[in-house]
Amino acid sequence: MTKLLEEVGFACNVYQSEHIRNVKASRVQVDEIWAFCQSKQKNVAPGNQGILGHGDVWTYTAIDADSKLMISYMVGKRDADYALAFMTDVYSRLANRVQLTTDGHGAYLNAVPDAFGTDVDFAMLVKHNGVGTPTEQQRYSPAKLIDAEKRPITGNPDKRHISTSYVERSNLTMRMGMRRFTRLTNGFLKKVDNLEHAVSLHFMHYNYARIHKTLRVTPAMEAGLTDHVWTLEEIAALAQ
Repeated sequence: MTKLLEEVGFACNVYQSEHIRNVKASRVQVDEIWAFCQSKQKNVAPGNQGILGHGDVWTYTAIDADSKLMISYMVGKRDADYALAFMTDVYSRLANRVQLTTDGHGAYLNAVPDAFGTDVDFAMLVKHNGVGTPTEQQRYSPAKLIDAEKRPITGNPDKRHISTSYVERSNLTMRMGMRRFTRLTNGFLKKVDNLEHAVSLHFMHYNYARIHKTLRVTPAMEAGLTDHVWTLEEIAALAQ
């Protein structure tokens, strides 16, 4: 079963990397979602500290707010190097200038201009949370949201569209659909490569095979990347 995940997941990643290109979008939303490999960060052995695949692992996601297409995703660390690599990949897939909204992750302040230059209308949605109770913190529940600050950074972003609601909803779908992303779980992975394969398979199904309830077509169809709803057999056949 693991071998099948590896083969299909790898093939899905290759296919999306090659075919999700020249995307005509107007608004792109970016966020990160947390998971872990091997053990929780606090239990990582001293010799494995800082090595990807031991402790915290983050998946970067970038969604087209109109077609709901997941344009790009990347599994890595929540640091400046990965933020730049991710933003560079996002920019390479777009056909035109977009309004880009990220969360308040500070690494984007350099990563976005380094990747896009001046060819972007960039804003941040910075959320301020209250202090959770000990019970909430122990259960990994988010603290109560106090407010969300819209911060234009570069270009001329439209404040009405400074939002991360669509990408956050997509991340919730990941948590609901993949056990390895559940906050309190014993279904975590031992290898970060398998996490990458699972994420690639998830987004292949999301982009090409799952009909969006609002659009009534798949995101890939809405974005003009395919003319039909893919079957699971078609996805599995990519490994051949």
